[in-house]
Amino acid sequence: MAASVMIVGVGGQGSLLASKLLGAVLVNEGYDVKVSEVHGMSQRGGSVETYVRFGDKVYSPIIAKGEADYILSFEKLEAARFSEYLKEGGEIIVNTQEIDPMPVITGAATYPENILEELKEKGVKIEDFDALKVAKQAGSAKAVNIVLLARLAKRFAISYDKWLEAIEKTVAPKFVEMNKKAFELGYNL
Repeated sequence: MAASVMIVGVGGQGSLLASKLLGAVLVNEGYDVKVSEVHGMSQRGGSVETYVRFGDKVYSPIIAKGEADYILSFEKLEAARFSEYLKEGGEIIVNTQEIDPMPVITGAATYPENILEELKEKGVKIEDFDALKVAKQAGSAKAVNIVLLARLAKRFAISYDKWLEAIEKTVAPKFVEMNKKAFELGYNL
């Protein structure tokens, strides 16, 4: 198995933890894994992207347009913004939450309507759901990243327990149980 995964969202949503967890699970499974640094204005609520590529041998973490097997999107507009990176037959897993970008906040633009519907009409395979609602059920709105990662985990032939093990090793001890609950809820949606 080999794949390229883009994780996209808005600063402060936990995309770095999601990529770190994904990378840890894959390394433990014996894959060569390359994880990019965070790109974007993470401190200012701007667009953030990370790349995770894995396989028998990976030479670069960078994913070019049309190369991503999966895009994990923490927000609808980010799904649309990065959809051109998806390869034919790839899939976007997206949280249906809307976070207004700066042009919308300042009134210079309006948040586009029917973004996901338009992508689906173009033939893009999308799993969209309210990950924020699921994260809150687990105990924290900040667990959206883990809920989304759990949906991605269902696409890989890696045991459920290996994911929980990675959460235990990667997440701060006081947040482990809440993150495990978020993973369970997301996985069993």
